[in-house]
Amino acid sequence: MLDDRIAALEAEFGAVEAELADPATLSDTDRLRDLSRRHKQLGEIVKAWHDLAAARDDLTTAREMLTEASGDERELMREEAEEAESRAARLEDRIQTLLLPKDPNDGRNVIMEIRGAVGGDEANLFARVLYDMYQRFAALMKWKVEVLSEDASDKDGINEAVFLVKGPDAYIRLEHEGGTHRVQRVPVTEAKGRIHTSTATVTVLPEAEEVDVEIDPNDLKIDVYRSTGPGGQSVNTTDSAVRITHKPSGIVVSMQDEKSQLQNRERALRVLRARLYERALAEQQAELAADRRMQVGTGDRAEKIRTYNFPERRVRDHRVNLTAYNLDEVLGGALDSFTAALAADEKRRRLAEQAGG
Repeated sequence: MLDDRIAALEAEFGAVEAELADPATLSDTDRLRDLSRRHKQLGEIVKAWHDLAAARDDLTTAREMLTEASGDERELMREEAEEAESRAARLEDRIQTLLLPKDPNDGRNVIMEIRGAVGGDEANLFARVLYDMYQRFAALMKWKVEVLSEDASDKDGINEAVFLVKGPDAYIRLEHEGGTHRVQRVPVTEAKGRIHTSTATVTVLPEAEEVDVEIDPNDLKIDVYRSTGPGGQSVNTTDSAVRITHKPSGIVVSMQDEKSQLQNRERALRVLRARLYERALAEQQAELAADRRMQVGTGDRAEKIRTYNFPERRVRDHRVNLTAYNLDEVLGGALDSFTAALAADEKRRRLAEQAGG
């Protein structure tokens, strides 16, 4: 069964290569992009399959020679057989993973939204901590960050921050960060040293390209108004802020950080496009955890996906039961252990679903 499936994919790989070599394809940018992506996907599968065939041949040869060997040569053949068997097992696992349906958002940039939720000033201060943490993680991953909107609160917190993370693996690494994050610590304003629990919400949206979401200009209500809050003279004295309302969905996006009305409009459209794209995916595939409302919920403490406990220097992800006692490192951007565990958990579930299906 698997042999037949791989044979069909190998034939498709040859057909894709032939079409990529056709001069007519080079003049069709969209077709060239789609074919190049498919060529890469199929190429990984075909290569892994050929490597598996070679490993199985090596295993067969080593076992045959083992039956005829003696003394030191027998031990050498046993080691070669074990190594070939291990290599074949790794390749079989890789092929099963490669055959899983590709996430439609794989390779996309990410728009992240962070907001203080339950806990007043302390929630907004914690939102700032998360905001800084993700920027540090992005720096460690060599991703680029573009701040789209930042609404500062009192005492150096943030009411809301919206930013774009650019990187080929940004979505796959960050997709599970969406949800309610809980903090347990003594606020700086707490005179009696009592530990408070507050929350902030994180939303992760795949950035949508214009070809993914068609927005009818007639569906938009665009308001311009004078920016408020910190900013230079031209920011606060001109009608540069933009509010876009998508009338069919009711989604509202506001931007005011840039001096130019045009720049604020473009940023607002990028966020709107991402929210509409994510909503469309959620409607088409209701089981996807990318659904924005499932990610954020109400921000209530009971909905937490991860807890950051400052007195114990502990971070616990409640979805994969992973606990680490390196809070400072995590807040410094060392999120790898958590993102890897969450990705591995999703892979296990998808493989189980494929086996059961």
